[in-house]
Amino acid sequence: MAPDAGKDSQLTLPPTRGPLQVPLSGRLLLDSPFYNKGTGFTSQERLDFRLKGLLPTNIQTLDEQVKRAYQQYSNQGDDLAKNTFMTSMAEQNTVLYYRLIQDHLKEMFSIIYTPTEGDAIENYSRVFRRPDGCFLSIKHPDEVEERMSKFVREGDPDGGVDYIVVSDGEEILGIGDQGIGGILISVAKLALTTICAGLHPDRTLPVVLDTGTDNEDLLSDDLYLGHRFKRVRGEAYTDFVDRFVRTAKKLFPKAYIHFEDFGLTNARTLLDRYRNETAVFNDDIQGTGCVTLAAIMAGLHINKVKMEELRVVIFGAGTAGCGIAEQIQAAIATKAGKSKDEVVSQIWCVDKPGLLLESMGDSLSAAQKPYARPSSEGWEDKDHKSLQAIIASVKPHVLIGTSTKPGAFTKEVVQEMAQHVDRPLIFPLSNPTRLHEAKPQDLAEWSEGRALVATGSPFSPVKYGGKEIEVAECNNSVCFPGIGLGAVLSRAKLVTDKMLVSAVTALAKEAPALKDPDRGALVPDVEDARRVSVKIAMAVIRCAVEDGLAQVQNIPVRNDEDLQEWVEVQMWDPVYREYKKV
Repeated sequence: MAPDAGKDSQLTLPPTRGPLQVPLSGRLLLDSPFYNKGTGFTSQERLDFRLKGLLPTNIQTLDEQVKRAYQQYSNQGDDLAKNTFMTSMAEQNTVLYYRLIQDHLKEMFSIIYTPTEGDAIENYSRVFRRPDGCFLSIKHPDEVEERMSKFVREGDPDGGVDYIVVSDGEEILGIGDQGIGGILISVAKLALTTICAGLHPDRTLPVVLDTGTDNEDLLSDDLYLGHRFKRVRGEAYTDFVDRFVRTAKKLFPKAYIHFEDFGLTNARTLLDRYRNETAVFNDDIQGTGCVTLAAIMAGLHINKVKMEELRVVIFGAGTAGCGIAEQIQAAIATKAGKSKDEVVSQIWCVDKPGLLLESMGDSLSAAQKPYARPSSEGWEDKDHKSLQAIIASVKPHVLIGTSTKPGAFTKEVVQEMAQHVDRPLIFPLSNPTRLHEAKPQDLAEWSEGRALVATGSPFSPVKYGGKEIEVAECNNSVCFPGIGLGAVLSRAKLVTDKMLVSAVTALAKEAPALKDPDRGALVPDVEDARRVSVKIAMAVIRCAVEDGLAQVQNIPVRNDEDLQEWVEVQMWDPVYREYKKV
């Protein structure tokens, strides 16, 4: 594709095609993962960059390197060893690392991300070999700018960083408080933005905020690499996070900040505090909500229910559950042309005490309170603790599980759903697989093949009535990278509800179920994430331009073909480019 996509349009990122200027040589070049080609350096490059004698004589193609690397990967003893191998690969050769994953994405996804990345995070201090990312200490708030400034690229007006993922490690991948090990979730999320949306790997920054830990095992572990004191909370914590955000915007003025795996209260508070000031995103709240909403939208095309009429029960009102509720609420309001307050009554949230009620008062979190049912509905006099009883009363079109309570969607619950709705949407989303509220095969059998199912982990296709039905995985990786790509390329000042609804609509249109309602999945597979991310980014960019939030001029939004080319030409690919000595 031509680098002048859209003709007069202004490109946001450095060119991803053509010769690359390289300032390093000799061993320094081989020690730089972004520039290192290993045995892939050409004869001329070995001469120009003083590499003769530092490499084996045979020059190999990237395909040959991938073949060798895959053999080495396959010989690892277990999944954690494979994860460690991939970490080592990332530290040696960026292009080879991403090309290896790209060629084997379906197989490797669970290794580089959940669930194996969770094991790596739990063992972070014990398997530690080499640091990656920026470590900020709450004991040294005055050093935040000094520490982050080490990642500034001199001469770049934007500081050289487009996308920041930050975590304080309090609520990691369903395994809880992992303290400073949270740096690995920041690293992993950024790897996914590159794999799934072509974000430049040398223009991203993983950050961990070390604010202590409440994990007793870590506190008593002599090898633990973070602060061995209880988590700091209150004003000191708030001020520390604020210092990070202000410093990030000072050093990297147009960077997109992605909050990841913060605790429930902090996640909501931080998103609400900064979402109207700068471009921020919380994947646990917004990403999970977006991909789930996309599955719902695809399902509504099949069961012919209008968004304005939708009734949803969410079983598990934590970070993910409330985030899903918020995205559904915003989508209904947008589609119906109503305020969010007017449509909140279409969502019923259930947690440990049962259906959330206003009478529960201060026992409800700030995120839960908007979804508490008013006393006027008389739930205090009904059975509001039994999920089956709630479903019998509400007659929902959609049942979503984010409870981590295995088996909560019983045969009786499912049959109650199917009794009131012809094609019920049932989404057991809790991770990992052992915590799912129901198994897809059971859902198919209990609903006589009528349930439209999406899960939070990968499942094999189910068989019912002589048909094989794909099971949609509500994998955030088909959603958040595209949103980030759109925000980065447009230099969006904010990430608005309208942008997210547009992103979800674009994602829903790519659902295989729209082409094959009887067999297709409600969400695209992760192998299609890069293609889908382009569509999502285009939707986000259009919103940013329409609402005056884009800081890039002359983006070619009027024509789909031109806009798609403009997006794709700026996406990074794992290929070896010709090197020119600076």
